[in-house]
Amino acid sequence: MPQIEGVNGFSSAIGPVSGSGADAFSGGILWRPALNAALTLGLPAGILCFGILPLGLLGMIAASAWAVGLYARRARVAALTTGMGAQIGLVTGVFASWLAVSLYGVGLWFSRFVLHEGGEWDSLWVNQVERSNQQMLAQMGTANAQSAQVAQSLQSWMLSAEGRAGLPLSGLAVVAAILVVLAVAGGALGAKLAAAPRRPGA
Repeated sequence: MPQIEGVNGFSSAIGPVSGSGADAFSGGILWRPALNAALTLGLPAGILCFGILPLGLLGMIAASAWAVGLYARRARVAALTTGMGAQIGLVTGVFASWLAVSLYGVGLWFSRFVLHEGGEWDSLWVNQVERSNQQMLAQMGTANAQSAQVAQSLQSWMLSAEGRAGLPLSGLAVVAAILVVLAVAGGALGAKLAAAPRRPGA
């Protein structure tokens, strides 16, 4: 029948279609097991990054690579490219970075409003800003009035409400971006490791 042949031809042109139809346009990734694997490894990685950041950076790479391997075993994929691994690593990194940043925010809120340690945080921030300002003036030279004025303006901004909120938020955004990049690299590495035993003759 011509109509059935047309449907079969269209299906063969776009590739195998799953029940939801999303896998035909997602690079071959089965997203349900991929999301489960990313969530399973991303959450502990986020906790590790929140508690021990230097070790957490290495843990982020290992967790995303592990998530790709876990996906490969659960989904029983026939082929796994580095691009697919990078996508799964990206999702793992988003989960981990979101959790790490959220834990930091909750911890800061708890410290300020429950433990009433806001004064200590403010004193620590003022001391750091003044120390940084002194180092900047030492490098610029106190004899330069214009440099001293720039340093004083910068210090005033850092001690303002905008500076107190903006600088830590910018730092968290940078950390989250680093975690996502490391997760993408770990996912690509995990794809290579997962695909290695599937080579013919291996």
